[in-house]
Amino acid sequence: MAVLDYLKSLFILQLLMGFVFVVSGLIINFIQLCTCILWPINKQLYRKINCRLAYSLWSQLVMLLEWWSGTECTLYTDQATVDKFGKEHVITILNHNYEIDFLCGWTMCERFGILGSSKVLAKHELLKVPLIGWTWYFLEIVFCKRKWEEDRKTVFKGLSGLKDYPEYMWFLLYCEGTRFTETKHQISMQVAESKGLPKLKYHLLPRTKGFTTTLQCLQGTVTAVYDVTLNFKDNQTPTLLGIVKGKKYKADLSVRRFPVEDIPADEKECAIWLHKLYQEKDALQEFYKKEGKFPGPTITTRRRPWTLLNFLFWATLLLSPLINFACGVVVSGSPLLIIGFIIFLIIASIAIRRLIGVTEVKKTGSSYGNPEAKKEN
Repeated sequence: MAVLDYLKSLFILQLLMGFVFVVSGLIINFIQLCTCILWPINKQLYRKINCRLAYSLWSQLVMLLEWWSGTECTLYTDQATVDKFGKEHVITILNHNYEIDFLCGWTMCERFGILGSSKVLAKHELLKVPLIGWTWYFLEIVFCKRKWEEDRKTVFKGLSGLKDYPEYMWFLLYCEGTRFTETKHQISMQVAESKGLPKLKYHLLPRTKGFTTTLQCLQGTVTAVYDVTLNFKDNQTPTLLGIVKGKKYKADLSVRRFPVEDIPADEKECAIWLHKLYQEKDALQEFYKKEGKFPGPTITTRRRPWTLLNFLFWATLLLSPLINFACGVVVSGSPLLIIGFIIFLIIASIAIRRLIGVTEVKKTGSSYGNPEAKKEN
């Protein structure tokens, strides 16, 4: 075990995995670009192909969580709810407290066969991020600037276009609008007080517009809302960099299913329902802090081999020529080639580190609480 932990800590192995992810992602993005010719001919075929291409990329990140770091994900829910996973279109509400909360969500999507078709209401800045934003663009992900006056038309058009999606999808919403920090929490609770809303201890005040709009646009397609509350054992603070270094975490996810017919159709009543939901989520987090677990029965889902096999495929395809080239550079003895290769490694490591930085709490800000930013709710 000590030897395995040592190997996981080696920067060269981490760099090689990053190389596989980046290069395979560029190849996948190019193939996605080529599939655009199918859109006017057979839109549903285009969508099915891109779901599988996206799976090939996202599953590499899930592989890091499941196989490389060995992180465990335990569900707190009932069997009746689990039996519906992957068999219906749903909106998933997840708390936004951790750097890898999205990765835990993707892991659940993968285990129930809907990773490639998972959706999200993403901030517009991510569209410019290589691999992530580009892949999402081909998946018809809805990007918004979080300014309702500018987003209204784009969001309605994008969401309405998903009503005939051929694959079951989980549409992920971070209703808090941004990742939780103490500073943002203080500002959020000031807003709650000014609006006469109950204060939350572990969450930011939810922004209701995104949820009510998504529910309205996907009416007749979405059959349920999954409320997912995430926490980690032993007060762990997981990071994507920690996952890359092979650190193991223990994630607990409380999942509650709400049929859409039980959610008010009126926008104001729906907003009140969402605020109440977040009060319940806060109570769940308080219970977890005291007891070290969520209430209810536990279900442990098994990791599937496909994420590992997919990564091994790309690694075999891409690392063989890279290693042969590196050996050729060393054998040549050419100072110019060796220096050039070293510069390439430095640039590659910086690029990969910047991609990881997209998930980091300190580097993923928003205008939340900025007095000059327009309020959405």
